[in-house]
Amino acid sequence: PRGPKKHLKRLNAPRHWDLGKMGGVWAPKPSQGPHKQRECLPVAIILRERLKYALTGKECQQICMERCVKIDGKVRTDHNYPAGFMDVISLEKSGDLFRLLYDTKGRFVLHRIQKGEAAYKLCRIQKGYMSAKKVPVAVTHDGRTLRFPDPNVAVNDTVKVDIATGKMSDIYKFEIGAMVMITRGHNTGRVGTLEHVEKHDGSFSIVTIKDRKGNTFATRQANVFVIGSGDHPQVTLPKGRGIKKTILQERAEAEARGDL
Repeated sequence: PRGPKKHLKRLNAPRHWDLGKMGGVWAPKPSQGPHKQRECLPVAIILRERLKYALTGKECQQICMERCVKIDGKVRTDHNYPAGFMDVISLEKSGDLFRLLYDTKGRFVLHRIQKGEAAYKLCRIQKGYMSAKKVPVAVTHDGRTLRFPDPNVAVNDTVKVDIATGKMSDIYKFEIGAMVMITRGHNTGRVGTLEHVEKHDGSFSIVTIKDRKGNTFATRQANVFVIGSGDHPQVTLPKGRGIKKTILQERAEAEARGDL
């Protein structure tokens, strides 16, 4: 095969998109962009499967080409554009503002936000380096390069980025007691405070996290995204506040609601 693949079969689409198995052969193949193909939600799926504003892929395309969809303040006309964690999606025609976050099942949630919160996003610092002209640069999880960042910024920290200007303001350090969300792995979407970091040179540093209910769990350092300090998240959290329930708890609550 010459060149990159341009199609995606429905059965190979990421599980968390929740596409029905029998709903056709194909799925939207995310374009290249700031988020990985398996860790994103294409605009087409947001419009068609989540918001039900379109019935077909063609309609998603038309909505995008009418310049109705903004992601992080920029109009995106590509209906396969990969939106990902922490992105702000605004549909001005319908007055919708969403931030993409995870629920505790590891699925993307379109979390509705207010106008004030839509002005910024949190970005995790993935690496820092010195450019050719001796300009310090920090690279974020969504592919932004921040030139001349604050010298206190280190890898694994989170910075608050103003969407309109692309400048960073506050820093949330990766340290014991920070409030974090897990963005990959089995614990995706869980929120807790950082308890302990186990360094393993040449291997993966393991982080221990404790949630609001006192449950502790461990994950790799790369999967941890700082969202605030202490008990104050800098973004509003989706329903359930990132507390994972056991299947027994879920069943008991469903019974109490009368769903079963």
